[in-house]
Amino acid sequence: MSSTEPRRTALDATHRALGATMTDFAGWDMPLRYGSERDEHLAVRSRAGLFDLSHMGESTVTGPQATELLNFALVGNIGTVKPGRARYTMICREDGGILDDLIVYRLDETGAGTPHYMVVANASNAQVVLDALTERAAGFDAEVRDDRDAYALLAVQGPESPAILASLTDAGLDGLKYYAGLPGTVAGVPALIARTGYTGEDGFELFVKPEHAVELWQALTVAGEDAGLVPCGLSCRDTLRLEAGMPLYGHELSTALTPFDAGFGRVVKFEKEGDFVGRAALAEAAERAAATPPRVLVGLVAEGRRVPRAGYQVVAGGEVVGEVTSGAPSPTLGKPIAMAYVDPAHAAPGTAGVGVDIRGSHEPYEVVALPFYKRQK
Repeated sequence: MSSTEPRRTALDATHRALGATMTDFAGWDMPLRYGSERDEHLAVRSRAGLFDLSHMGESTVTGPQATELLNFALVGNIGTVKPGRARYTMICREDGGILDDLIVYRLDETGAGTPHYMVVANASNAQVVLDALTERAAGFDAEVRDDRDAYALLAVQGPESPAILASLTDAGLDGLKYYAGLPGTVAGVPALIARTGYTGEDGFELFVKPEHAVELWQALTVAGEDAGLVPCGLSCRDTLRLEAGMPLYGHELSTALTPFDAGFGRVVKFEKEGDFVGRAALAEAAERAAATPPRVLVGLVAEGRRVPRAGYQVVAGGEVVGEVTSGAPSPTLGKPIAMAYVDPAHAAPGTAGVGVDIRGSHEPYEVVALPFYKRQK
């Protein structure tokens, strides 16, 4: 295989047998949709969907100083993550620009012995994050290992997902909190069972060995049949996360923005001990944001039918006041929606006179607070 050909997950043949429309994503050949992306989206909102996310980038960090390394390399306080829990955080450059947003799982089961973490990066940044962690490990008694090929990742998302998974495992799902993970078996397959996801619904992400991926996919498909589970592609994953107001790297997050510019200053923990990469620049960014509030990430709901896309200008009173970062038709709301960074003066929900410049036409939009959709718990 030439280096220009996309990588294929362990489920590639399964996707093709299901008639998936495939697309190149971050160097991987991934299912975009199997049938109707709207139907897949609504299935996750009302029943359950099954995703192949094996393109995500896993790195394992172990060793006596694994915690200290991650506290230095990332902006969050990893020392407060208890075994079996996960933490949303970011990795930044020295200048404070966001390299990626991450989920860090602490995996050591007893809390005793050597710390053991799994860092999950976005597919498009997997190598960047691995390289940064490896470089930042210098001087720490810790090892960073590329485990992208060690895992397949399947996600079951939606209100029926707990019942579907419970039928296949004896792991105690009732006690598994959001942003927690525990080792167990699912349909006889050893897995890390994590209560995480990117859809705004309850759900689980299952990290397994690639050789077990097909077996597990088939078992989940059978177990979810009566509950209306359907296979889902990356297209509906994007509209689901957009409705849930979740940022996507390359859209809402980039190296041009610090976490404070992006409205995610809360993930930066200055109170933790010791230095961390970007600390000085981020302290300055926090001061700037306090003195001169940056553009605010808001939701926009169309009054018409035209769909805004990333890069379109947000306008008010003949002036450009912001920029769309993500936009799509919302299957749940039945209208086009967008996330956009807009000037603070136009960021309050209900602000009048805001539009999006769509090919020269200023289409009216309502400013709303994020998220667009919040599940009933």
